[in-house]
Amino acid sequence: MKPIIQLALALVFGFAAVPASADLPGKGVSIQPVQSTVAEETFQTLLVARGLEALGYQVKDIQEVDYAAGHLAIANGDATFMAVHWDPLHAEFFTNAGGVAKMTKVGQYISGALQGYLIDKKTAHQYKITNIGQLKDPKLAALFDANGDGKADLTGCTPGWGCEKVIEHQLTKFGLRDTVTHNQGSYAAIIADTIARYRAGKPILYYTWTPYWVSGVLVPGKDTVFIQVPFSALPGKRAGASTRLADGSDFGFQINSMHVVANKAFLAANPAANRLFEVMTLSIADISAQNLRMRGGENSAKAIRNHVDGWIRAHQSTFDGWVQQAKAAAK
Repeated sequence: MKPIIQLALALVFGFAAVPASADLPGKGVSIQPVQSTVAEETFQTLLVARGLEALGYQVKDIQEVDYAAGHLAIANGDATFMAVHWDPLHAEFFTNAGGVAKMTKVGQYISGALQGYLIDKKTAHQYKITNIGQLKDPKLAALFDANGDGKADLTGCTPGWGCEKVIEHQLTKFGLRDTVTHNQGSYAAIIADTIARYRAGKPILYYTWTPYWVSGVLVPGKDTVFIQVPFSALPGKRAGASTRLADGSDFGFQINSMHVVANKAFLAANPAANRLFEVMTLSIADISAQNLRMRGGENSAKAIRNHVDGWIRAHQSTFDGWVQQAKAAAK
């Protein structure tokens, strides 16, 4: 694992360190956070870390891992927590790393995370495209051809994230292999090309999720539209699960929540940290707004630290309440 943030502890957590005292339940305990290579996850990870520091814990620099390795590191005790476990998208990562015998999904940090396929609004209206299954028609698929091979180019999911398995499964189930290409790689790079195509007036087809900055640049309902899937189709242990929403629409992905996943032995020994993880919540709107600021150039470690500082100042009573509840759990 390689650190993505190489800063001294005092710099990582912009406020002055809380003096060690007997009423700080984390005194003398070291914590190792992990997150994926998605830089936009740093904001929510640092916010959790800031709460832990307020309890007296020594929080090490965030380590960069892929999701599968992160879950395994937590299970084995090489890492303490991850604040970006998507449920149910990451369910197999959790189970394969040892599951509830070694880890716990704590609280519901973020709720209502959406995923799906989108196309530009102009093309959707002109050709009456409402469902990705329509791209079995080579003529419709060719509208989204970006490299001249006659197939639709779908800006897809980075390998190792979990969403790529859903997309690959659905391309087969929906009979789209002959007409749609799933472009994978660095999502930030390929979505940048997609945005450039849109700004050049060309049709686009892409996968994205919330919270993330993309929907602040390509605004659903204004610039783009979600398109549905022919039927629910998920891979692996989620096969047979419905992705249909209450209104009957089906965008192919289950609505997810994000939880803090932590080492089970650590939580048993640290009820204050466990309670903090239980009570912390962060809105999708706040994360998306911060991510959009990163997209606008405020993406340095210092800038992200300042975003965390600003959020805490704006929600000081809430943050203090989390810390007080955590301290009470340790008594």
